[in-house]
Amino acid sequence: MVAYVAAFGAGPTAQGEIMDYRLFDNVRRQASPIEVDLVESFAQGRLSRRAFVSRASMIGLGAPLIGAILAACGSDKKATTPGTGGAVTTLAGGTTPAGVTTLAGGTTAAPAGAIKQGGTLRIVAQTPAGPLDPVAMADLGTYCPVVTCFDYLVDALGGDVKPMLAESWKPNADGSVWTFVLRQGVKWHDGTPFTSADVVATMDRLAGSNLKASIAAGSAKAIDDFTVEITLLSPDGQFPQQVGAYNPQSVITPKDFVLGTTLDGRPTGTGAFKLTKYDAATGATFEANTDWWGGKPFLDKLEYSFSDDLATQVSGLQGGAADAITQFSVVGGDALLNDSNIIVESIRGAAHREIWMNCREGDFTDKRVRQAVALGIDRQALLDTLLKGKADIANDHPIAPIYPFFDASQPQRVRDVEKAKQLLSDAGKAGLAATMYFPKLQEIPQLAQILQSQLKDIGMNVTLSQEAVVDGEEWCKVYDSKTEPAGCDGGKDFGIVDYGLRGVPDVYLVKAYATGEWNSAHYISEPFRAAVKAYQSSLDLDGQKAAIKDIQKIANEDVPYAIPYFYNILFATAKNVTGIVATGLGHFYCGKAGFTA
Repeated sequence: MVAYVAAFGAGPTAQGEIMDYRLFDNVRRQASPIEVDLVESFAQGRLSRRAFVSRASMIGLGAPLIGAILAACGSDKKATTPGTGGAVTTLAGGTTPAGVTTLAGGTTAAPAGAIKQGGTLRIVAQTPAGPLDPVAMADLGTYCPVVTCFDYLVDALGGDVKPMLAESWKPNADGSVWTFVLRQGVKWHDGTPFTSADVVATMDRLAGSNLKASIAAGSAKAIDDFTVEITLLSPDGQFPQQVGAYNPQSVITPKDFVLGTTLDGRPTGTGAFKLTKYDAATGATFEANTDWWGGKPFLDKLEYSFSDDLATQVSGLQGGAADAITQFSVVGGDALLNDSNIIVESIRGAAHREIWMNCREGDFTDKRVRQAVALGIDRQALLDTLLKGKADIANDHPIAPIYPFFDASQPQRVRDVEKAKQLLSDAGKAGLAATMYFPKLQEIPQLAQILQSQLKDIGMNVTLSQEAVVDGEEWCKVYDSKTEPAGCDGGKDFGIVDYGLRGVPDVYLVKAYATGEWNSAHYISEPFRAAVKAYQSSLDLDGQKAAIKDIQKIANEDVPYAIPYFYNILFATAKNVTGIVATGLGHFYCGKAGFTA
């Protein structure tokens, strides 16, 4: 590529690098308007190298073309600096602070040839809160065994979008139709060939559930055995992220699956491992799929042990009874951070805790009450106490600083006890008593206790109640309510829920705010919905930035959810384990994992 670039005329880019304009002209002639806009934005210095790669992969630019454009534009002067205590992976094309190492994904990497063949990897993970239903699953404990067997259309594991079951994809001019070309030679675990019929049937199942905001039944059609065209209900410039790991329920299942089918009821998949044993209370066993499209796995087996007790998980890893932990918190897991025999990896992203407040009925319908709650929170104290700095402060909206369209100009909400008291008084809610519901999950019980204390300072009397199960009836009792916003309903008025890491914020914006699917706050805002539509229909970064600016402002003003921080995802392995790819949603991809030789 260097020789190719040197053979043509060159000129300076906006960053002062040398750029091959003849190559860019060649790209313009062959590219769609969407691709041309992206390339020109990068050439003009309006996009960082990282943001360009992320966006280019999203719209289906192939790796060779991306590489050629980067080579033509010269090197990136901004470099990362090695950190300590493991590494931090930054997703979504965001910026990385000095002192932090950026990897290609949440991966424990090893040099070529350093992994030995064979062995059983023992993993401790959160107990599944529900059945292994690929369409209806909603918790980290369930995601892990399901995605061990099933694959997605695209690989979004490291934030960028790369081929998985689809080898390539491309949108039409406005992003309302996406065409996916599928990988050939893939087989289900029973030997049946994987074809476009499986993808079409999967999309039809998801049209009434996980993807109902994006597609309808019949939106996907097979052009041939290995090409699928998906027509969206409205343009979406980031749709590939909706059929990748950060929208967990979008795994591709066989064409004859029906809603309600579970993995343990019908063990199958296209992934690197096959389910051989499952007990919802104790664990699961998987054996290697030697016919996996990605090549024969190094490992012979995976053995999962389920536990919701972090102390048990930590002692198991430190004592040699386990080889890896899928996810842990600083509170209770701090011993791992200081153990030289353990490798701890950290993924910086958008995972967060949402403190929901019922906007439709009850004591929180007046936004002044919700603003008072937000003003009563000492965010820095939470970071220092619960997370030891392994987080970013949030501003009561789900747009994390790692996203390339994040609006950093918005004033940060800070604690103001007197203003919070005044707002409660003005709303007629001075001395408000409320019960806060929370799950037993990582640091959330401690978060609830600290919030109880902090909100006492503004005159609130908060009683704590631990949920029986994670994401239980206190959060959403029913999912088919017809009361606007239709969907999630019947839960409690005040509580804490976890939202895992996503490569783009669409799941947060659509499911928790704009529709009723996971909207435990029962939040209804037409301006917010309009801003979300504007964001999703934008095919360029400038359009996304404009819409996100409005989204941040509206969410911060209305506060259906107080969001105090975006926490880093932590996972840990023994020193002799390598090659695991973690998503930050509890997924462990072990197809290329193994033990060091």
